[in-house]
Amino acid sequence: MNLEKYRDFCLSLPGTSEAFPFGETTLVFNVMGKLFALLDINEFESVNLKCDPEEAVELRERYEGVIPGYHMNKKHWNTVSFDGSIPDRLLLEWTKNSYDLVVAGLPKKVRESLQ
Repeated sequence: MNLEKYRDFCLSLPGTSEAFPFGETTLVFNVMGKLFALLDINEFESVNLKCDPEEAVELRERYEGVIPGYHMNKKHWNTVSFDGSIPDRLLLEWTKNSYDLVVAGLPKKVRESLQ
């Protein structure tokens, strides 16, 4: 996985925008202003993704490249490594899951505008 491929995937999701609210190297992907992925563009070592709490624990137990979310609510966020231990297919699937969790928390009218 490289940064451009990951960025293109995130920006392909409806209502997604990117921003640097935490400094010039911390890229955040938002859906309708709500964060669903966060990563360092200089190091591109990992990404923080929102996750169902039960699934978050399961993924941490199953994959070495998944740890509790760095500087995030550890119940709802995982940090996923780009070290090659997680297949790109899973990384993109988990990113879409993070996006979907955030969308599910948006007001109904906003969710409908994304379709």
